[in-house]
Parts: sequence; C-alpha cells; structure tokens
Amino acid sequence: MGLTLDGKLVVAISSRALFDFEEENQVFEQNDDHAYMQLQRQRLDVPAKPGVAFSLVKKLLAFNEPDSQRVEVVILSRNDPVSGMRVFRSAQHYGLAIQRGNFTRGEAPWRYLKPLHANLFLSTHLSDVRAALAAGVPAAQVYPHSAHASADHPNEVRIAFDGDAVLFSDEAEQVYQSGGLTAFQKHEMDKVAQPLPDGPFKPLLVALHRLQQARIPHIRIRTALVTARSAPAHERAILTLMNWNIDVDQAMFLGGLDKGEFLREFEPDFFFDDQTGHIESAARHVPSGHVASGVRN
Repeated sequence: MGLTLDGKLVVAISSRALFDFEEENQVFEQNDDHAYMQLQRQRLDVPAKPGVAFSLVKKLLAFNEPDSQRVEVVILSRNDPVSGMRVFRSAQHYGLAIQRGNFTRGEAPWRYLKPLHANLFLSTHLSDVRAALAAGVPAAQVYPHSAHASADHPNEVRIAFDGDAVLFSDEAEQVYQSGGLTAFQKHEMDKVAQPLPDGPFKPLLVALHRLQQARIPHIRIRTALVTARSAPAHERAILTLMNWNIDVDQAMFLGGLDKGEFLREFEPDFFFDDQTGHIESAARHVPSGHVASGVRN
C-alpha cells in the first residue's frame, strides 16, 4: 500500500504566500516569466525572506515529532521547477520540514488539492482561491503586504476566524443584505436553536480541533471567533459551535466595530474573513487572507 496523507492536517501553500517574493514578482509583472526565472536562478543560494504565512506554517510543523507526523505542508505553486528549487532551499534554510511540492509554471494548481486531501489552501491568486472554494477546499487569498505575525507567542498557533460565510454559511448574511439589521436579528432569534449550516472553513476548524487533542506540551492552538455579530445574534453562533462539539478559546462580538485593532491585540498568526474591507483593516496589523465566498463575493 502506498503512502497516504490521510489523518494529517494538510496545508497547501503557494511560494509567494510562504516567502517574500514581491521583488521577484514585480520583475515578472514588468517583464515576463523568462526574466523572472533568470532572477530566481541567480538567487538560488539566497534564502528568500519569510512571507505572510511563514509563522503559521512554522508553528504548525512544530506539531510533528519523530514518531508522529501530524502536519503536512505542501508547496502548490505557479512557479517553475527551477524557482521551486529556491523555495525548497529557503525552507531548508529556515528549518521547515517541507518535502513535497508541485510547480506548474503558470497553470492553475488548485486541481491538485483533492489528491492531497488538503485542509487549507493559501495563495495570492484570487482565481485559484475561488476555484478551490468551489471544489470544497478551505482557501484564502493571502494579502502579500499584510503585517507579519508577532513573535510574542512562540508556543501557540493563533488563528482567528470570521463567522458568517467563513466558519458558518452565509445564510444569515443573505438575510442581512436583503432586509437589513432588524430582519437579520429577527431571523437569528427565530432560529436561535437551529445550528447554522456549515461554512467553507468548518473542515479546517475540525482538523485544528483534532490536532488540539494531541496535547503536545511544547505547542498548542488558540482559536478566536471575530465577528460583526452582537447580542442577541451571538447566541446562534455559540450554540452552533456547541452543536459541532468544538470549543473556540476566544470570541469577539464586535457589532460592526473595526476588527483591525482588536486583532492587533489578539496577535494571530493568521486571520480569515470574507469581506475585503475587514481584511484590508486587519492586514495593517496581522497576517490576513480573503475567503472569497458567500453573497458578499
């Protein structure tokens, strides 16, 4: 029987989400892929600087032990294979135990998410993210100019999620968009005992919850729900998580307040939201990704 990634938390990530290739990408945009490839060849022995999702990946890999490999990180990139050499060398330089990669030289790589059984796909390409979400894989567009993660929590993987259209479906958001706040609050109170339908990121939360159960002494996961909901609409969100038998460590019901400053204080390794306005606010403070799903997208 061949090797399998079943049972692992599998993160597929693009080169540009893991490492800072913004200077190289500018060469690509201003010239062509040949100029880009030539520059990457010249820099094969120069480790790329850490990118927006670097901290998340490094900390998740810390869950692996010699006799128990719980997390698999796979490079899934539009880069060419030679540029892929630099990606692997950079990973080795930083001690990231990444063994697998798929480099497609410009072709959309999202089709390979299914055979990987990926729990998460992070990419700077919005079209790839949309395709991954349509295929049922939790995915987010990484904002490459986001702030990088704080170094203040070396023993915690801190991940923050929006609720509607991310952890939960956009059912309630649709009501809000069509009927306004009063209709939204009435809808949520009428259905308070009915769990919200699953959103695109529920499978990731489930996988993270499973990883939490490993209880590794040197690394843990801390999750936060960061939502524009406020009382009384908060109850349905909490009751839904209870129905899933999943605990989040922290919940912020902000009632429309700007999320960025609250996230700055929480200091996540990554934040996921479906609204670009929230992501642009958050990205000034923390690593952020746009979940291009739901009625707002």
